[in-house]
Formats: sequence, structure tokens, C-alpha cells
Amino acid sequence: MPTALITGASAGIGATFAQELASRQTDLVLVARSEDKLQQLAAQLKAQYQIQVHVFAYDLTAPDATAKLYNAAVEKGLTIDLLINNAGFGDYGDFAERDGDRQVKMVQLNILALVDLTHKFLPGMRQRRSGSIINLASTAAFQPIPYFAVYAASKAFVLSFSEALWTENRKYGVRILAVCPGPTETKFFKDADFPTTFSETIAKNYTSPQQVVREALQALEKNRSSIIPGFANKLSANAYRFLPRQAVVSLVGRIFKHG
Repeated sequence: MPTALITGASAGIGATFAQELASRQTDLVLVARSEDKLQQLAAQLKAQYQIQVHVFAYDLTAPDATAKLYNAAVEKGLTIDLLINNAGFGDYGDFAERDGDRQVKMVQLNILALVDLTHKFLPGMRQRRSGSIINLASTAAFQPIPYFAVYAASKAFVLSFSEALWTENRKYGVRILAVCPGPTETKFFKDADFPTTFSETIAKNYTSPQQVVREALQALEKNRSSIIPGFANKLSANAYRFLPRQAVVSLVGRIFKHG
């Protein structure tokens, strides 16, 4: 039975990945800060699908957390067939006026933890000549977003990094996929401190976590390098491709400033 490790697994897209993979008889390693939520999800999935579920409560922005997670998986003798780097968060507002520590933690989680876990688990997959890595990017990756600057930049990194690794690892039988959801029905915008009126406007265009996960796993099966779930999201992500970058960032800045 294959085993998948999912970061940010306690809610939202991460928990939906856990539900879907469990239904496909995949053993799970669930990682997030909230042990209570993870244990509750693990108990439900074990009872419903008779699979093995391991829980690791780590804050992946903490020093050595990724090393501790990797070592814990090794000590339990777990072979990770699918790594899903889903953990991440955003922060809305003028960069200079937002909390600096939070901006740094965003980079640590959205980029550094993702890179480190990928580097730790990828060599084993290459040696076995099988395995997959899904990295959660965003439609925010396709253009700079003023007032959402660090998040958008972090997701641009994830998209570029993942597509490069897709090419590097094809000959080893390892699949790498960047998933770029648009606005999704999770607590993301509330946690990112978006104004209520802006969040309500965004909510009209929500994609369900189930659709994101379903399209992501379909794209992985086809060995795609990246996927934008939802037709409307595909259109919006590509709408600015042929405009001058300065015009794009000015337009997006006006939209987000008046959020």
C-alpha cells in the first residue's frame, strides 16, 4: 500500500487530499501544528478506510523541524511514495506596514520548508525510480500582487522550482507537479487578514477543495508539470500574459489596494 506525506493536513486542501487519498487506500503521514485536529482526522480516516495514519505535530517554520520530520519518518521505517507540500499561508497589506516576523515566517514555510522536504525525500524516490511530489503554488504565482507581495512571490518560486524539477526527474520515473489553485473555499483569506468585504467578493469565485484535489491527482496521473484547477482560474491566470509587466502590476495593485 503506498504512503503519502501531507503537510498542512489539518484543514482545507491538505485535509481534502488526506480524505481523497485515504479513499484510494493510501496510508498517510499527516503533518501540521495542531495535534488535536490531526488526531481527530487520523482517527476518522483509520476507522473509515482501515489504513495506517501517522501524525506528526510540527511547526515547519521552527528550526530543524523539517529534519525532525524526515528523521521521524525514517525511524518509523516509512517509505514516502507521495510528498504533498501543502503547508503555507498569506498575509494581506502594505509590506512595509505588516509584521516583519510574519513575512519571514511566510518565506520559511512557503519556500524553505518546501525546498528542504523536497530535497530530503526526492533522492529516495529517484533511487527507487518511482514516487511523486505535489507542491502547492497558486494563481498568485503568475503575476506580482501588490499588498500580497511576499505570498505571490513565494508561489512564483514554487511554480518555477517545481516545473524545473519536473524536467530534471522525468528520467528517474519521479513525477513533480505544481498545483496552482485560485480562490478556494478554505479559511485562507480570513487567516491572511483580508478585509471582510474583499473576502466576500472573492468568495463568489471560490473553487471547492474537492475540485482542486481531484484535478491535481488527475494531472499527476498524466505526469503534467503544473495544473490550474478550474476553467475560470485558467483564464484569469493567463489573462495578463501579453500585457507589459508594469501595466499588469499597476492594474493588480489597484484591485488589491481597494480590497
